[in-house]
Amino acid sequence: MTSIALLGATGNVGSRLLDEALARGHQVTALVRDPTRLAPRTGLRVVTGDLAQLETAKALAGHEVLISSLRFADISPATLIAFARATGIPRLLVVGGAASLNLPDGTRLFDAPAFPAEYRTEAGAGIATLEALREVSDLDWAFVSPQMVFAPGERTGHFRLGRDALLFDGAGDSWISYEDFAVALLDEVERPVHHHSRFTVGY
Repeated sequence: MTSIALLGATGNVGSRLLDEALARGHQVTALVRDPTRLAPRTGLRVVTGDLAQLETAKALAGHEVLISSLRFADISPATLIAFARATGIPRLLVVGGAASLNLPDGTRLFDAPAFPAEYRTEAGAGIATLEALREVSDLDWAFVSPQMVFAPGERTGHFRLGRDALLFDGAGDSWISYEDFAVALLDEVERPVHHHSRFTVGY
């Protein structure tokens, strides 16, 4: 059993991470702004707070792993890193984005002419967070990127891991479900392999 502090537990990905962690018997403390959005569950503790107030970090002290599933556009890299340091939690896992991954020609997805304009703000903020983390040596961090298509789906338990390039399945599609992404991330919680690095999850 691992004690996990989870940021963004009510979101699309965070809710799947919460389900997966509790199903595996881990103890989870979810930091939320609105505690009414999380129903009481065995193994779950809910703390009300905001990352902008570093005193909130004291409520998470003593956990083994901090997971952030927050929107990048809502929090600066400096604020996230400062908050992680203030908790004293040694391990930080960040739910990342796909925009910083490389296409088969070696260019970034973010730089492709067809990259949707409506996603550029969030994607750019995610890239800035990854770049900031790469300058951090005092936290044992990992940035976990999904694929081009990241959506609700099935929990199959079957997927592949990569490093800095998009992954494509046999049909040429780059995708992963929220549910299988959560499996991969909780696998990393239980059996840490990636340290001070990014990895990606796809079919």
